[in-house]
Amino acid sequence: MQVLSKSAFSMIELIFAIVIIGISVISLPMMSQATSKGVEGNLVQEAIFAASTELNQVLSYQWDENAMDGSNLLSKVVWTSTTDCNSTTKLRTGHVNQPLHRKCIDNEILRPTIAIDGLNDIDDAAHAAQIIFTDSTTTQEGYKQTYNSTVTIENNAIFGTSIAVNPNIKKVTVTIKDNDAKVITLLKTYSANIGEIDYYKRSYQ
Repeated sequence: MQVLSKSAFSMIELIFAIVIIGISVISLPMMSQATSKGVEGNLVQEAIFAASTELNQVLSYQWDENAMDGSNLLSKVVWTSTTDCNSTTKLRTGHVNQPLHRKCIDNEILRPTIAIDGLNDIDDAAHAAQIIFTDSTTTQEGYKQTYNSTVTIENNAIFGTSIAVNPNIKKVTVTIKDNDAKVITLLKTYSANIGEIDYYKRSYQ
């Protein structure tokens, strides 16, 4: 009599296989959730870096649209009052009297202003909420959160006093919010009306 032999799973092997498959199926949503949280965490960090970059970019602009004096490429001190600068030396009180040092503009009438007019000064960096991490202004390119960047420019109060507005200081605020209007990061810096200093140039023979 010939005995037929067949290969098959034992009951124990079958149970182990079912257990392993069950663990894998249960773990998949948890792994997906962890990955998603990691991606969102990275986006938050990128949003903070974007705010820092934007803040540094704002500070690269000239202080005020009236700070440029004719063909001079250096930003100068803008008069905030009729006694702000010396009309003869073109220096503000306390500034060093040197040819290449910070000078006041040659116009005693112009005053600092905060206006968005495309003249590439700090004021023109101000803007309402703009979407970041996207190729357009209407789509989010698959991200779960919409991150918006807002820049505001305003005169700051004089430090240590009760005077509300100091025309010599501009406060720059960059705010990043998500689509729930939750503030992700808020960065502030201050820029003063002190003009630019020219570099001393030497020529060698």
